Amino acid sequence: MRTEVIEIYQSGKGYKAISKALGLQRTTVRAIIHKWQKHGTVVNLPRSGRPTKITPRAQRRLIREVTKDPRTTSKELQASLASIKVSVHDSTIRKRLGKNGLHGRFPRRKPLLSKKNIRARLNFAKKHLNDCQDFWENTLWTDETKVELFGRQMSRYIWRKRNTAFQKKNIIPTVKYGGGSVMVWGCFAASGPGRLAVIDGTMNSTVYQKILKENVRPSVRQLKLKRSWVLQQDNDPKHTSKSTSEWLKKNKMKTLEWPSQSPDLNPIEMLRHDLKKAVHARKPSNKAELQQFCKDEWAKIPPERCKRLIASYRKHLIAVIAAKGGPTSY
Repeated sequence: MRTEVIEIYQSGKGYKAISKALGLQRTTVRAIIHKWQKHGTVVNLPRSGRPTKITPRAQRRLIREVTKDPRTTSKELQASLASIKVSVHDSTIRKRLGKNGLHGRFPRRKPLLSKKNIRARLNFAKKHLNDCQDFWENTLWTDETKVELFGRQMSRYIWRKRNTAFQKKNIIPTVKYGGGSVMVWGCFAASGPGRLAVIDGTMNSTVYQKILKENVRPSVRQLKLKRSWVLQQDNDPKHTSKSTSEWLKKNKMKTLEWPSQSPDLNPIEMLRHDLKKAVHARKPSNKAELQQFCKDEWAKIPPERCKRLIASYRKHLIAVIAAKGGPTSY
């Protein structure tokens, strides 16, 4: 067939005519003629290196499988190729996926969002998108977290392309308080960090109200918030129980209506990360040290850091709207 292409070409016919006469793609005809013009032959030339075992068909299969399920392991892909008579090492599979922009990465952990959660997040972002900066600067942001003594556990890889880290299939849904040694409650505002309280024993509505009583108003005075200040808290049952709601009303504390499963909308998450990093850097060896280091490091958080977080808060809302209520990079 290649020889016929050259014979017809030498007779004066063009690419289009040759393509029509032999039933070949015009690009194929062009490639054959270019090879003949460059090398004077149309036979296969010696190639450098070992030919790849992964055929175009096998490559399409790999990409299709990891696109459908990013948690597929290279060993599973190796078995899949074996079923179509392609035997390669799993490292070869990883390299080929890498050449196609698919790299092994640890999946991001994000809260599991129901359709109701997604709607609530989107409504919150749209409702507050154009709020004045003064409103956010006079919000007291709060949250509880557990600080682990020995760091986080590792998780498995996924296959994903660049800028797809927060797609639903590429994250691991989490629930709050996945483990740790010390639970703390903290608060902050644009003017700096507020108080941090270590929680002893089981956290319930009564304990939570005691924390609010001992720490909220002193923090408000310390941070010099205006009379119109608002308390932000998430929708943990202890925060929204009947007794807590009545306590907040009795103590005239106005709360910010909050969408569930939305830690990415609470800038205190950034400070929580700072706290854990600083505490772990000091390598506490026991619970007493862990508690003290938490208090020390929280107090050291620079007011400038807090100010920057609140100054850029609108970006959180924009990100939620762009994700249509789904997970964001915050």
